[in-house]
Amino acid sequence: MHLVTFLYVATVARLAELRREAERGDSPVPTAVIIAGLVVAATAVTGLVLSKAKGWMESIPDK
Repeated sequence: MHLVTFLYVATVARLAELRREAERGDSPVPTAVIIAGLVVAATAVTGLVLSKAKGWMESIPDK
């Protein structure tokens, strides 16, 4: 029963902490835009590396 009481008190304290008016930082939208840009750039780099590696592997002569 002590564990349940501890979890209840910890949850109530954390919720009270989250409800306070405090500086919450920037909007998550710019962060999401940056992440999406990084994903697009990573995909482009991965595609470029894949095509270069495939071309290099195809240039190796067969026995």
